[in-house]
Amino acid sequence: MMKMNRRHLALGAISIAAGCGVQTREQVMAKDPDPSTIPDYDKWQLSKEEWKERLSPEAYAVLRREGTERAGTSPLDKEYRDGIFACAGCGYDLFKSETKFDSGTGWPSFYDYIPNALGFKRDLRLWTPRTEYHCARCGGHQGHVFDDGPEPTGKRYCNNGVALTFKPA
Repeated sequence: MMKMNRRHLALGAISIAAGCGVQTREQVMAKDPDPSTIPDYDKWQLSKEEWKERLSPEAYAVLRREGTERAGTSPLDKEYRDGIFACAGCGYDLFKSETKFDSGTGWPSFYDYIPNALGFKRDLRLWTPRTEYHCARCGGHQGHVFDDGPEPTGKRYCNNGVALTFKPA
């Protein structure tokens, strides 16, 4: 019997990813907006210490350390008034309320985002490669996007509630 090592594990993960229709790094990064088109982009490139002063420990863990809040803990999961969902780190508008839907996951979910509001990168921390998205202005981690959402996009932007604020219309 062959002994498994890190090389075998990595080759297996690459094989699985190749068969799952996962985008290449270049395809994912090509979706990132040009920073020069983002209002006040330079003002939101803060130090670790400045972010820690600005955010609660929970928000810091998600927005700056790419953590995940427990499912069902955010009141924004059940927020369906008209308005805008914005980044809790910098206030940049990310999602319109009309794109929100109840995914049944326990996290606020959206099927589309405001143009140029999000940046994307590949997340390889779990066995299955995923696409992570973040605020295009401050870089704050928001969540992951999946291909099991409703029409018209078929996407589910699964967001951490602590990474969002809601601005009623």
